[in-house]
Amino acid sequence: MTAVLTATAVRSDERCSTDRPFAEVSGADLTVPLSGGGTCTYANFDYAASAPALAQVTARVQDLLPYYASVHRGAGYASQVSTASYEGARDVVAGFVGARADDVVVFTRNTTDSLNLLAGCVPGDTVVLDIEHHANLLPWKKNGARIVRSADTVAETVQRIVAELCSKPAALLAVTGASNVTGEVLPIARLAEVAHACGARILVDGAQLLPHRRVDIAELGIDYLAFSGHKLYAPFGAGALIGRRDWLDAAEPYLVGGGATRDVSAAGVDWAPAPQRHEAGTPNVLGVAALAAACTALAGLDADASERHERALCARLVDGLRGIDGVELLRIWSDSPDSVGIVTFAVDGCTPREVASYLSDRHGIGVRDGRFCAHPLLARLGRPDGAVRASLGLGSHAADVDRLVAALRELVDGRRPAAGLAG
Repeated sequence: MTAVLTATAVRSDERCSTDRPFAEVSGADLTVPLSGGGTCTYANFDYAASAPALAQVTARVQDLLPYYASVHRGAGYASQVSTASYEGARDVVAGFVGARADDVVVFTRNTTDSLNLLAGCVPGDTVVLDIEHHANLLPWKKNGARIVRSADTVAETVQRIVAELCSKPAALLAVTGASNVTGEVLPIARLAEVAHACGARILVDGAQLLPHRRVDIAELGIDYLAFSGHKLYAPFGAGALIGRRDWLDAAEPYLVGGGATRDVSAAGVDWAPAPQRHEAGTPNVLGVAALAAACTALAGLDADASERHERALCARLVDGLRGIDGVELLRIWSDSPDSVGIVTFAVDGCTPREVASYLSDRHGIGVRDGRFCAHPLLARLGRPDGAVRASLGLGSHAADVDRLVAALRELVDGRRPAAGLAG
């Protein structure tokens, strides 16, 4: 039976040890087949792609399923319950990210959906870095974005952003909160200050940041925040865009259809304000409930202890990889002060797919390989054919890290010529 435990199942006095997961997640005791025969417990290092569900999330969906019905227009009891759950989730999500009282929460499918929605609302130019995930690059690029090439340091990169914003007016600066390739965190408060001083707003792609760090958009000065449930331990197909109302109210609806209107006649349409303006059609009630449940569960965890746990595991993994000849760790900046639980690397003499397949087939370890929907960044890092990404989460622990390091050492040693046989 797959383990599905509560996010608070691990006692607080145990969380100081990386010998245990910080919190138990679905799939903790999943067994997978090995190519040589037999099975082993799966070691999940692919949290950055899609994180497993927390128990509160699964339980919330199961509790709501009997009441699943149409929302907003149904008078029946089940419809009332579904509507209350859907609309109540807005307050939960807003509270989780520290939204301002007049901010709007628009529910979407994922971060990509949120960013495409906002791209249709921006009344002017957008400035974006070249390191971005395609979700935070292509919607703006399609609109003729001004792309800034990042430098070798965070400090110089910020200066380049300042120079671009000062060169001519821009409406929006769109940046990632944490790189999906290396986990490096940008100085969001500083960038928000810079953007506002230049008359622009700031959008933060929080897909990789929110699962690892608490974000308060009012405190940081963020105007818009986008993130995905499937990376936030709520893999039920919902995401969110949170931010200032005026652009969202003034823009054309993202989708047109039922629910986005106040009145329709033969003469025309009176569109509803945001968020309904951009949520046409039957919404993902269960996905939104799952997203809210994840926010509630994560808000109940000790954020500082969770961060310490993650940092210790990252340091253990980085130290282990540095001890293997032929393994190169990838970084964007030499002075980045903070990183979330993502470690990306390449192995000399092996393609990324060979490494990932070996780890899976021989050791039951799941990593990500490829270009991570960040092709310009991988090319800049000298890995146009991709790399291997190991990402950590609430269910990660030291034994899995040691297992990954040992498996990579075995791979490298197996490909190295025996002493005295060269030539």
